[in-house]
Amino acid sequence: AFSGNTNADSVVYYKLQHSIKARFLRFVPLDWNPNGRIGMRIEVYGCTYRSEVVGFDGKSCLIYTLNKKLINALKDVISLKFKTMKSDGILLHREGQNGDHITMELTKGKLSLLINLGDTKTNPSNAQINITLGSLLDDQHWHSVLIEHFNNQVNFTVDKHTHHFHAKGEFSYLDLDYELSFGGIPVPGKSGTLSRRNFNGCFENIYYNGVNIIDLARRH
Repeated sequence: AFSGNTNADSVVYYKLQHSIKARFLRFVPLDWNPNGRIGMRIEVYGCTYRSEVVGFDGKSCLIYTLNKKLINALKDVISLKFKTMKSDGILLHREGQNGDHITMELTKGKLSLLINLGDTKTNPSNAQINITLGSLLDDQHWHSVLIEHFNNQVNFTVDKHTHHFHAKGEFSYLDLDYELSFGGIPVPGKSGTLSRRNFNGCFENIYYNGVNIIDLARRH
């Protein structure tokens, strides 16, 4: 509850300590100034929002070559927003020499995070992890995605719905290349089990460990 002004001219200003993300705001008057007329004027000011958008036509992908000096094998944070009218397409892919790969793919309007540890002979039960979240994500609305990998703990979030899981085996030490591709798999890809259908739609604000990928692509 917020107290308003006590006369017709003064302005009462409040700055919220925590940010609010909302489509609508509703104000419910609780009490009026007994000495004045009933009335209410309100203005709401938002925060600065930076938007970097890139479009994909289903035949292209954006490749980010990681700086080896900045790589932390035990920590990865990837965030982005996407919108599309296509129900299938690869959003993110990274692979290694021995079959290891991490892929985020839209399949029939649902988003799947696939982690393949490659060594199916030694640890067949731990070799592959497939987590699916969301539905009807091909509705041409923006959807947010967050992948957090700390040691063997992985948080996979789609539109505020989070799946926490523990990746067994040697997930902390995946033998991955220093390339991360968005929107598709570079040719030739080593993982032949994927649909290989590239993403057709838009990405907004792609961040990898704090690096703005789209802004980097524009400048270089």
